[in-house]
This record gives sequence, C-alpha cells and structure tokens, in this order.
Amino acid sequence: MRNRSGIFYLLAFAFVLLFAGILLAQNAPNRTLIVNGKAQGTVMQMGGHAYVDVETVAQFTNGSVTLEPGRIVLNFQAGSSASSNAATEATPAPPPAGLSRNFASMAIAELAEMREWRGAVGTILSYGVPVVGSWPQDYHDHVEANLAQVSVAATTAADQEAMQLLRNEFSNQTGWANDVVSTRQSMNATNSVRPDSLQNDTTLAKISNCSRFLNSMLISGTFSDDASCH
Repeated sequence: MRNRSGIFYLLAFAFVLLFAGILLAQNAPNRTLIVNGKAQGTVMQMGGHAYVDVETVAQFTNGSVTLEPGRIVLNFQAGSSASSNAATEATPAPPPAGLSRNFASMAIAELAEMREWRGAVGTILSYGVPVVGSWPQDYHDHVEANLAQVSVAATTAADQEAMQLLRNEFSNQTGWANDVVSTRQSMNATNSVRPDSLQNDTTLAKISNCSRFLNSMLISGTFSDDASCH
C-alpha cells in the first residue's frame, strides 16, 4: 500500500514538472522578425521551433493568403520583394554614367595643347609675324596625334559624345589656322597688321568659346552640348 502511494506521488510530481515545462514553453518571449533591415512581424518559439504568422510572410513577400475549410493557400506574386531582392543581388550594377576620369583628364590636356597652337597662330594676326619653317604644320600634327590618343581613352557613351565635340573643335581650329597662314604666305597681310584683328575674328571667337565650354564640361564629369562646338 505504501509503495502504491509513493508511486502515485512520484507520478503526480512528474506531471507537475511536465505541465510547468509546457507553460514555460508557451510563455517564452516572442522575438521581432527583421527582413532586409525592417521589422516585419513577430516570431513565436514553441518546443524549440520558431513560428511566423502566415499573413506576415505574405505581407513582406507581396503575397496573398486564402483561408479555406481544409487548407491555407499562400500565393507569391512574380514581382515579390523576395524575388526582387534576389534579382538585385544576382544582377551586377551597371557601369557608372558620365565622363570617365581618364578620358576627361586627357581631353583637358588636349585643349591646353590646342590653346597653345591657337596662341602661336594668333601672333601672325596681331603682329604680322612672317611664316618661316614648318612650325604651323608641326603644331597641327602634334595636336592631331594627341587627339588620336584621347580617342582611345573614350570608353563610355558620354566620352564618345564629348570626343565628337573635341574633334569638331580641332577641325574648326585647323581651318582657321590654315586660313591665317595662307593669307600671310600670300602676302595679303591686311588683317595681320590691324591691332584689333583677334578681337574682330568671329571664327576665333567661336573656337575660343567652344574651348572654354569643353573645359568646363570635362571638369564637371557630365556631358552637355553647346552650339559653339558645331
């Protein structure tokens, strides 16, 4: 009789421990569900497992939940945030837009060479300097060779567009320089001795305006256009 009583108390004590364990499991503190850095709902822990409300799952995946008598239907849209995030991670970022740094640096140096060439030819207009030797052609060839190197450095779409404006500037300056040299060599120096020759030269003004515009545009790193470069 005494043994039966001991077994009864032992079973009762074990039942109390089991019931307390269940209560502790049920009263385990909930945790916040974080998805992509944002709080999306609550996670419940029971029996060593984590559970999330199905409506919460549907919310952060842009899905939908349908409650039916014998089942719960969860549908995900093709453009769900989960799919979008996966696509974002799998797709490499596009190359940066705008002018590349190497191209802009070389193009600015090219503009400096063209200004030096323009200044040398301008002395013919201002002071009637005779054209001796091949220095006008040497300037042209040097600038043209550098222009070819700048063209190789043009890697982005913006570089290519800016390169076309730089070619226009070179072409316009070549035509202007050839006219000045030809006029001086033919001894028709009327424009060469006038002190206001450079100030009244509309072609030179256009070339100078384009040069200033290109320099500013290249420094900004963003392509833009201007009528003076056409």
